[in-house]
Amino acid sequence: MNGNQIIPTYTLNLEGEPCPYPVVYSLDVLEKLASGEILEIIADCPQSFQAVPEEAKRMGYVLLCEPVQEGPIIRFYILKP
Repeated sequence: MNGNQIIPTYTLNLEGEPCPYPVVYSLDVLEKLASGEILEIIADCPQSFQAVPEEAKRMGYVLLCEPVQEGPIIRFYILKP
């Protein structure tokens, strides 16, 4: 599955937010989602490329595909099981 095939329930645009805020805000929103909902996270902090997927997996969420990088923008698609 790639990012083009995924229809997110919510999109969280965190462009301009330095780490650790992409992780903090993403986990906060994921906690509020219902089971089966998908969060798209848009970030441009280079550290978020590893930090967001690692922390999401550690908290039990499912990364639906590898992070999608388009120039400085990184998109993550995370499912709340």
